[in-house]
Amino acid sequence: MDTLKVKLNYAGYQKNSKIISNISFDIYPGELVGLIGPNGAGKSTIIKAILGLLNEVNGEIIIPGKNQYAYIPEHPTYYQEFTLWEHIELAKAVNQIDGDEYDQRAEELLRIFRLHKKKHQFPTSFSKGMQQKLMIIIALLIKPKVYIIDEPFIGLDPKAIKDFLFILEQERKRGAAILMSTHVLDTAEKICDRFLLVNHGQLIAQGTLAEVQEQSEVDGSLMDCFYELMEDME
Repeated sequence: MDTLKVKLNYAGYQKNSKIISNISFDIYPGELVGLIGPNGAGKSTIIKAILGLLNEVNGEIIIPGKNQYAYIPEHPTYYQEFTLWEHIELAKAVNQIDGDEYDQRAEELLRIFRLHKKKHQFPTSFSKGMQQKLMIIIALLIKPKVYIIDEPFIGLDPKAIKDFLFILEQERKRGAAILMSTHVLDTAEKICDRFLLVNHGQLIAQGTLAEVQEQSEVDGSLMDCFYELMEDME
C-alpha cells in the first residue's frame, strides 16, 4: 500500500509534553493535501513527528516503502563546502540512484529553475529563493512515493512557483502523495484535493473544500472557512 498514514495520539519536543494531540489522517497516491494553520498551530510539529524528529511521539506513522519520501524544508539546508552540482551528486549517491537519466533530469530541472549557469557555484552565495530551488530540485530528483513540503513558496518568484506547481502535478500523475504546509490559502484552495486545518495542536476540520464549508457552516472560500473555525475556538 502506497498510502501515508498518520495517527498521533500526542507528540511533543520533550518527554511528557503534548504540543499536538488527536491528529489522524491518510494521504493516498496522487493526492495533494494542504496542511493549513496559523503560526504556532502545530503544523511544523506534525511534520517533525512524521519525519521522526521528536523526542515524544505516541502513535503510529506509516510511510510507504523504505525511505521513500522527500522533505522540502521551509528553511533551506545545505553544505557550505559543496557546490550546487555536488549537492545533486551527493543526493544521487545517498539514494543509490544509478544511470545517466538522473543527470539528464538534473540538467533539465536546473534549466527550468534557471540555475544551470550556477551549477558549479556555492549555495552560500545564493538568494533565499535560489537556495529553495535547490531543495526542490533535489527532492524531485529522488522521485519519492511521498513528498512532505513545508512553506515552499516563500522566496520563490512567480515563474518558479508556476514551474514548481506544474512539476508537482506531474508527480501526482506518477502516483506520489503530497503533504504541503502553506500559509498561501488562495493557492492551496486551487491546487489541493483536501485540507487539514490545524489550530492549538489539534485538527479543527479536514476534507475537501465542500466538506470544510459544511464543517464551518460557511459557504465561502477556504480563508473564510478557516477564519470562522478559528473564531469558534476563541
